[in-house]
Amino acid sequence: MSMDMSRYLGLFLSEASEHLEGLGRDLVQLEREGAPSVVDSMFRHAHSVKGMASSMGFESIAVLAHRVEDLVDAIRQDPSRLERTLVDLLLSATDVMMAQVRCVADNRPPEDASALLGQLAERVSRLTGQAPTATRVLPRLTSEEPAPSPAPPRESVASSATTQLTTSVAKAVKAQGESKPSPRWTVRLRIASTCQTPGVRAFLMHKRLVGLGTLHDLRPGLDDLKAGRIPEGSIQLELETAETEEGIRKSLRNVAEVELVSLTPVVAPVTPAPAAAVQAEASRAVSTGSDGARTVRVRTELLDHFLDTVGELLLATARLRELGKVLPEGSRPPIEEGVYRLHTLVKELHDKVMSARMTPLSLITDRLPRAARDIARRKEREVDLVITGAEIELDRAILDDLADPLLHLLRNCIDHGLEPPDERVAAGKPARGRVVVSVRRARDRVVLEMEDDGRGMNAAKLKAAAVARGVLAPEAAARMTDREAFMLACLPGVSTAKDISEISGRGVGMDAVKRVVENVGGTLEIESELGRGSRFILRLPLTVAVVQLLLVAVGEEVFGLPIAKVVGAMEADGELLERTRQMPLLPHGQGLLPVYALDELVGVEAPPRKGVRPFVVMEGDTGRVALAVDRLVGQEEAVLKPLSRPLDLLPGLSGVTILGSGRPVFILDVPRLLSA
Repeated sequence: MSMDMSRYLGLFLSEASEHLEGLGRDLVQLEREGAPSVVDSMFRHAHSVKGMASSMGFESIAVLAHRVEDLVDAIRQDPSRLERTLVDLLLSATDVMMAQVRCVADNRPPEDASALLGQLAERVSRLTGQAPTATRVLPRLTSEEPAPSPAPPRESVASSATTQLTTSVAKAVKAQGESKPSPRWTVRLRIASTCQTPGVRAFLMHKRLVGLGTLHDLRPGLDDLKAGRIPEGSIQLELETAETEEGIRKSLRNVAEVELVSLTPVVAPVTPAPAAAVQAEASRAVSTGSDGARTVRVRTELLDHFLDTVGELLLATARLRELGKVLPEGSRPPIEEGVYRLHTLVKELHDKVMSARMTPLSLITDRLPRAARDIARRKEREVDLVITGAEIELDRAILDDLADPLLHLLRNCIDHGLEPPDERVAAGKPARGRVVVSVRRARDRVVLEMEDDGRGMNAAKLKAAAVARGVLAPEAAARMTDREAFMLACLPGVSTAKDISEISGRGVGMDAVKRVVENVGGTLEIESELGRGSRFILRLPLTVAVVQLLLVAVGEEVFGLPIAKVVGAMEADGELLERTRQMPLLPHGQGLLPVYALDELVGVEAPPRKGVRPFVVMEGDTGRVALAVDRLVGQEEAVLKPLSRPLDLLPGLSGVTILGSGRPVFILDVPRLLSA
């Protein structure tokens, strides 16, 4: 019987990456807090990676994980063995394993890790007084090679959730290598009537059985078990497992106040699942969460396709609504009712697809503690990183774009924001710096703030740097408020850093942060106070799929302006505006704003407009600007569509949408349009 293990590759890459990220995160937490419970979590992560890599035949990853497991076990036995150089070594091993996982994903041979393996083995021998044990690795299986007999089951310290891949591979090998599935057992249990916590005992029993195999026909259900709703303390289920009867009894023997009433084999044969079903189950990674809800892994490309399709349905529904308006008056009501019902269903479907794409911010914030440790070590500083609100969810597409900007902000906070320990002590501050990342929901947006208690930003120096580089006129700098001056740090090449390092300080990066935030429909604000620190505020939409637009017209063309960037709109006589260097200035608030004609910016022919006309006030890179337009068309909730070649090469265009009339409308990126 042949066996192609490549079908499990996607599951391996996903699970191994998650475990390695968790291992690195736990190492940083252990070094900072010394929590004993973290050591158990680290051991489970290392053990799971070792088991998965062994099952897949990736020897280098398996051996590295085994050595890490040995060292973590040594720390668990004697916490005093933990010191900084050991943490550095374990983090290096984690990084190398992650790099080797990426090599597997790219179908490249892994880099040589023999030197690191030697260091790990030497440290294991020094801490334990014994030579490291050998690592069992299954041979790499392909479609041409015969599948070996499954290895006998071994006791595992990892839970069923963290050994999901190993279990899936073992079950698949057994299903294809044998003509019949694992046997089933009818299990009857009873919880003692004197038990004070029946729910806890029942759930502990459930976890033991899940570790042995697959549960069927559980009575009462899992929710009732955890709540302690167990009539007469009686529990019944069917267990499908390759474990022997003695193994099952042994697993349940040590659960206090739980009695095994009977254990009998199920005689009736069970129809074996076809190989395709096994493959589909492994590739989708169906699992049961701690709350009993079943979950399934879905490729993000598939969710993107669903979202595109639902977006087309929304556009088609809007088109039907427009067409219904030209029908005779008497025939409109049934058509409008049907279109309204269709729109409601499609909108509900769109919301469900969007909820499936929503991902906790912890996906990217969990990487920050490790980055903070590395940057602080390099700069010989101490820093406390506090993260709150990471459970709040955002569209996965936004999270993917935010990972690098958040990392850059963290580098800036530690490298430029926080002072050296001696300077902090001289200023009356604690020697350890502090960076706080907080996330909160604000109606239909998510607000992410990163704040440090460092030296703060100097508005006057930023203005001087911008004027020196020729990106800001001296008169404009004089009119700027400090809040506006802080945003000058987002202009390319404008920096007040004293030194340039490999971490940051070249005057690049903040412009990329601002551009990414605005590309996903968000805004970036900077607040700072000399000697007290700086705060970076990111206001983000929940999703990039649907955007709120202000539609404006110039000549015969209609364009969309993101509402998030619009400050307001007003009317004025363009011929009566003040001018400086041939630039019209529009009075707004307590100052004057430069005026740009939108028809000239986008190259659209429009007849000269005299008299009163609308002006849209928007946020720009160097402050607010006013756009002169011919008329305001209205506000629209639009489905954003990406631009294809060659339109994506044009500066100032961020996307396109289609109105209900079927008319395509370009969405403008005003800051890039002004700088083009």
